[in-house]
Amino acid sequence: MSRWGKPYKDQRNWPEYNEQLVVRGEFYLDLGFSKNWNSDLRKMNGSRRGGQFEFPDSLIKWLVIWKQLVDYRGLEGITRKLHEYGLIPDYPDYTTIWHRIHDLVPEIRMPDYSDLDPGSDGTGLKTSNAGEYRVLKYGDPDARRKKHLVVVITADVKTKKIIGIEVYIEGKDHSEPDAARKHIGEVIGKGYSVREFFGDGAFDTNDMFSFPGVRGIKPIIKIRKNASTDRCRGSRYRRKEIREYQEKGYRKRADDNDYGMRWPGTEGIISAVKRKFGENTVSRSEEGLLAEGFQRFWAYDEIREYGERRAGMEVKVQD
Repeated sequence: MSRWGKPYKDQRNWPEYNEQLVVRGEFYLDLGFSKNWNSDLRKMNGSRRGGQFEFPDSLIKWLVIWKQLVDYRGLEGITRKLHEYGLIPDYPDYTTIWHRIHDLVPEIRMPDYSDLDPGSDGTGLKTSNAGEYRVLKYGDPDARRKKHLVVVITADVKTKKIIGIEVYIEGKDHSEPDAARKHIGEVIGKGYSVREFFGDGAFDTNDMFSFPGVRGIKPIIKIRKNASTDRCRGSRYRRKEIREYQEKGYRKRADDNDYGMRWPGTEGIISAVKRKFGENTVSRSEEGLLAEGFQRFWAYDEIREYGERRAGMEVKVQD
């Protein structure tokens, strides 16, 4: 209790949230893309010369989400059966699906409101699929060669809406603060208003206080226990926060700044993605791994938003 304070009170509307979770399952069988099949292909092909697209992007993006659960040949089987039932005009073979999905980085659907309170966090996905028994008995032969796939997400902590995904191979010249600054800069460039930024101790750097500070964004970042004002020359924003931390202590500063809001908007999403889709990746090439990591979190965000949107429509109809 001394560490975590008061017990958490769940104030969610459980009937509404339960409906959202149920509706998410409808996504896998929602064939709305088939209604605009021909018009989507006309837009995609346009004045394109040579080979023409035979399957719309809307179908491919739907298959990206199925790909988190089924392999490429399984995806061909799903679409073949849909075609057999007359639900879609045609079906792609697994080679076509591979070429359309393997390196695909879909565009994130941005929120339709303007004020954001983003938080960022990173996690690792395994690039080796060695089974637990094999690792226990023989060790992991890939452990020295294989690197984790690092995924950094930025999401609005109020709504759990992902607004940025950055993926890189462990050990490459990237970092979580770099990804967060990139995501914040992109959403500001798109016209969004960012009021606060949430981050854990990995973001306790001079740049991560100065970058939001000069843009009028309040940085709510966990300060390291050994942080000193003598070590933050060049960042008056971080120096100010360190002094506040030293005066108030961790708990008081966290309560005053609603630091606990960071968890559902970052770690909660990461936990949900790994529970739903696992943390093993199957791609072999670096390009495929980067795309796979992006697709996994994009897919969860699409399903979550679909559930909220559809459940909200049903609630309105009932009202």
